[in-house]
Amino acid sequence: MTRFFRLFLTALRGSESNFTSGSINRAIFLLSVPMILEMVMESLFAVVDVFFVAKISTEAIATVGLTESVLTLVYSIAIGLSTAATVLVARRIGEQNQQGAARVAGQVILVSVVLAVVMGIPGFLFADTILRFMGGNEQLIANGVGFTRMIFISSPAIILLYTLSGCLRGAGDASMAMRSLWLANGVNILLCPVFIFGLGPFPEMGVLGSAVATTTGRTIGVIYQLIALSRRKGTIQLLQTDMVPDVGIIRNLLGLAVGGASQFLVGSASWIFLTRLLATFGSDVVAGYTIAIRIIVFTILPSWGMANAAATLVGQNLGAGHPDRAETSAWRAAFCNMIFLATVGIGFFLGATQIVGLFDNNPRVVDVAVQGLRIFCLGYLFMAYGMVLSQSLNGAGDTRTPTIINIICFWVVEIPLAYTLAHVFHWGPPGVFWSVATSEILMAILSILAFRRGRWKTVQV
Repeated sequence: MTRFFRLFLTALRGSESNFTSGSINRAIFLLSVPMILEMVMESLFAVVDVFFVAKISTEAIATVGLTESVLTLVYSIAIGLSTAATVLVARRIGEQNQQGAARVAGQVILVSVVLAVVMGIPGFLFADTILRFMGGNEQLIANGVGFTRMIFISSPAIILLYTLSGCLRGAGDASMAMRSLWLANGVNILLCPVFIFGLGPFPEMGVLGSAVATTTGRTIGVIYQLIALSRRKGTIQLLQTDMVPDVGIIRNLLGLAVGGASQFLVGSASWIFLTRLLATFGSDVVAGYTIAIRIIVFTILPSWGMANAAATLVGQNLGAGHPDRAETSAWRAAFCNMIFLATVGIGFFLGATQIVGLFDNNPRVVDVAVQGLRIFCLGYLFMAYGMVLSQSLNGAGDTRTPTIINIICFWVVEIPLAYTLAHVFHWGPPGVFWSVATSEILMAILSILAFRRGRWKTVQV
């Protein structure tokens, strides 16, 4: 127990950053602990927001759900760039090229800001049109358009929080990425009730207050990350000259980011379609679906922490010329993830009603959320392997294969199946939920087959 506690503290401190030698189990633990805690903090953003917004009205929850569904387009850019940043920084660290890693981080910042502006301004200007397109009624639009505008204009903070974390993870400095999310989420938790309900000298903003609190927290987290990347004692030291445009690195970065972003974009597009499909059944169904997804995210994001740890290990070890060690690391991380998700899935399936009841007491909303939560949990065992191995492929620089897998699972299978089950066979909302579970199982099977082929070991970045 003393040894475990000592190792846990080492993981939190982040005193080790190069994982190309030594015990693989130790490397997985040291990277996974801060990355899992980082993702827990990220997931709390979603859970905290919907918890406080639920106290306002069902329409307020629906506003958050509809906005977040479209905002996944911004998230796709952020995750794509974050994936590319982790790949390139990890390779340079594995090659013992710290200066090259810092140069990559500088280009990541430059590209992140440009793309954030391109995505954020249209979302701000056409916020009411977006909500109307997603099926929101006029009352929902009138009350929620301020929230949507604020969230879209905060795109730079959203994207940089992801991409700078990707740089830190690639450098093996997962503990610093974790602390930035702790700080950002802590600010969000403190400010959400203050701005939403108008505590103290602050005016009551309603659902807009949630957006203001979240944006403030994310911005402070980004500032912390920039300070961490610029410090002299860090694994990499970011200099102002590193942000001068480098066409070669930007081209390489965007090439990898396209694959990473495409994967999330394909999935995001399918989620947007599913939300639009569920909107035809009323605001109660959208609210229930939103609550179920937020609860699922609370567990899936920690699992992504373990998947990100595998990606860093694969990237660093390929850079150091150890492909067999990279492969072993990925399989072991996948097994650990399976144990975690199996445990959580059983708990969620048995306690779904009680868990959903913490967010809403509307019987219709609770019924939909419970159905969704239980059906999603049935695919957890498969999902555990799928998410780790697909992220390991990304970590190797093979972003093309996971993109093809996502297109097959989400567009060829999930979307047609959702519509067919919900409207042709008249299953209603449960039909949509079953299509999600089915596509996740298929994605896991295809990821396992692709990883076993081993072509990712020869990708050059």
